[in-house]
Amino acid sequence: MAELAGLVQRLEVAVGRLEAMSSSGAGGGPAAGSGAVAVYVEAFDNLISGPVAQYAALSQKIGGDVQKHAQMMKQAFSCQRQLMVTASSSQKPSDPVLTSLLAPVSKVIQEVQAFREKNRSSPLFNHLSAVSESVAALGWVAMAPKPGPYVKEMQDAAMFYTNRVLKDYKEKDKTHVEWVHAYVSIWNELQAYIKQHHTTGLSWSKTGPVASASGAAPKGGAPAPPPPGPPPPPMDFDKGSGGDSGPVSHNALFASINKGADITKGLKHVSDNQKTHKNPALKSQGGPVPSGPKPFTARPTASASPARTLPPVLELDGKKWKVENQEGAHGLVISDTELKQVVYAFKCNNSTLNVKGKINSITLDNCKKLGLVFDDVVGIIEVINCKDVKVQVMGKVPTISINKTDGCHVYLSKDSLSCEIVSAKSSEMNVLVPNKYGEFTEIPVPEQFKTVWDGSKLVTTATEIAG
Repeated sequence: MAELAGLVQRLEVAVGRLEAMSSSGAGGGPAAGSGAVAVYVEAFDNLISGPVAQYAALSQKIGGDVQKHAQMMKQAFSCQRQLMVTASSSQKPSDPVLTSLLAPVSKVIQEVQAFREKNRSSPLFNHLSAVSESVAALGWVAMAPKPGPYVKEMQDAAMFYTNRVLKDYKEKDKTHVEWVHAYVSIWNELQAYIKQHHTTGLSWSKTGPVASASGAAPKGGAPAPPPPGPPPPPMDFDKGSGGDSGPVSHNALFASINKGADITKGLKHVSDNQKTHKNPALKSQGGPVPSGPKPFTARPTASASPARTLPPVLELDGKKWKVENQEGAHGLVISDTELKQVVYAFKCNNSTLNVKGKINSITLDNCKKLGLVFDDVVGIIEVINCKDVKVQVMGKVPTISINKTDGCHVYLSKDSLSCEIVSAKSSEMNVLVPNKYGEFTEIPVPEQFKTVWDGSKLVTTATEIAG
């Protein structure tokens, strides 16, 4: 079945090439004589028929939400290919037209990220998160002068979740392991592709006509929609997000990132006689002091609607205790626990949570100023995308994972001194260890490291900064 899906994907790419060749010949453009698409479009087709097709085939084999996500990703690459075809035969257009050409890719990126947020309870949530955290890499077409490093940055954002998939399925199902390798290879191949064909940004034709908004529609398909006004707004984080805001902010910049020096054209010049520090007489006038240019106001699309406040949740859903949207709740207690249950705390701020009994695992996601106290955990404690949280172990825990977190204090008990603490992309971490008098000694977790080559391998050690 996976091989058949891959074959179908390659056939779709071949049909797209034939349609592009036919259109080029009929239009009498630069490619009409050769009857072929541009070299870098063919190279992009190889990317689609290679790692993208393999990823789609394995996603279909896994099925469920992963397969649905893969269909969205195929659409995203199809939209980007159409942009490649347009750029290969057209000169770079004005900003409003460029915005309309970028809009289809930006829209699919947001759909991919929104799908993950709507399916947080999915058993394949780590797969969805890996894709959602890195799909913004397709925004490289609006990046200059270093689109390649931008793709690498987005790929690294998915590493936490791809590693979790590998850990969960390494001994269970090799299909998921192959899925991770295929997905990661997409971004590796894309970086190599950009380095060869678009080193400093998307390459536009220097001889063809200026691109128009109609170029956004696939050849032979439905007519292009009218150019949209402003770019789509950023995602609504109140709907719940387990990742950081970096990829989303890049999406919102699609429309303005190519303006360059033109972005200052709307500013008003202020002469010296209007500046109070050069004309003190202005301060003594009875009326208001003449002001300079008014602050920049966003275009009408940036709605001023107040942020929605979601209702707090503390409930057992199957085997998962869900603790969500708690604000200033200092008496949260989960007492009726079982070994097979897990606790997932999301977007809880300025609150305390006490988990009694022995439980499988606990996850803190996107929480701020949250205090967690628990008895025993047989699996792992995970702290993700949090700020200023405190975790106290009363019994035992084998592993504590801290990722993308600023400010985390871990209070260990005498029985948990042997636990492993794994951290990544985090700062201001401290571990407090009890002494024989029952008092805690605070020890900072290293954040700076030194790596040297010893002749056969890299050796990394923590460094201490002398005060």
